[in-house]
Amino acid sequence: MSTNSIQRGNFIHATERRAEAPPIWERFSLRGKTAIVTGGTSGIGWSVVQAFAEMGANVVIWYNTSTKGPTQAALIEQRYGVKCKAYQVDIQNAAAVQAAVDEHVQEFNGRLDIFVANAGIPWTKGAMVDGDLDHYHQVMTTDLDGPYYCAKAAAKHWRRQKEEGTDLNGRKLNNYIAGSFVATASMSGVIVNIPQLQASYNAAKAGVIHLCKSLAVEWARYARANSISPGYIITEISNFVPQETKDIWKDKIPLGFVSLPPLKPFSNKLTSEDGRVRVTNSKVHSYISLLTQQAIQLGQTY
Repeated sequence: MSTNSIQRGNFIHATERRAEAPPIWERFSLRGKTAIVTGGTSGIGWSVVQAFAEMGANVVIWYNTSTKGPTQAALIEQRYGVKCKAYQVDIQNAAAVQAAVDEHVQEFNGRLDIFVANAGIPWTKGAMVDGDLDHYHQVMTTDLDGPYYCAKAAAKHWRRQKEEGTDLNGRKLNNYIAGSFVATASMSGVIVNIPQLQASYNAAKAGVIHLCKSLAVEWARYARANSISPGYIITEISNFVPQETKDIWKDKIPLGFVSLPPLKPFSNKLTSEDGRVRVTNSKVHSYISLLTQQAIQLGQTY
């Protein structure tokens, strides 16, 4: 696609015609596709890994500090009959991310279909005026730079696959239209949570949301980009939060409870080829998030 066309604000007209729709269960199938999931050993990431495997995808799990990755990958292979491997990758290192993507795509049938940038860390130092800058940089590098590095590495493969129509081994790509990038953002990217103070985390997640919007435009001819903004979810990232604070969260949630990782429907919607209805540039909220965003916005009258 011409760069000039984007600069003029115009998109190239699509010429592809949709084939007759297959049965509905096939429309959401990921059989034979390759997905990489960062932070894939726990919480939302582990939920997504299981969902992809259940839909037939071969899954690459990335982790940083977990000790259970290989065991979980073996469990996925046994349970779902797909290929699944786990690797330790530092997403704060751009060169390491690019090298890992290249290596794992080659190992997994020479193709990349889906990348889920899910790994992240919380801000744990309270008021920003008192927090140390080292922790700030760690949060921003993990939660914003990390997804950027992942997107950059994945996009190189998606652009080549679209232009050449082949995998890395020169074989014609079947059941492939475009790449799919999904980043786990947060409702914290559009609101200010209370009572916890987490300015850097909020800023990073806001950056992730707008990064995906921007990439959806930039990648329009060869990949899609979407973000998911969950509300409060029971995962390991919030283990450090005092129970008193979690009770305050529940006070602001109309349903009165914090959700378990609920992302299988979102995984289907955003990553399947025929079932996706060309979804891109979308910020998907979990149902808990939609109900609670106004209720927990700082300065809201309760």
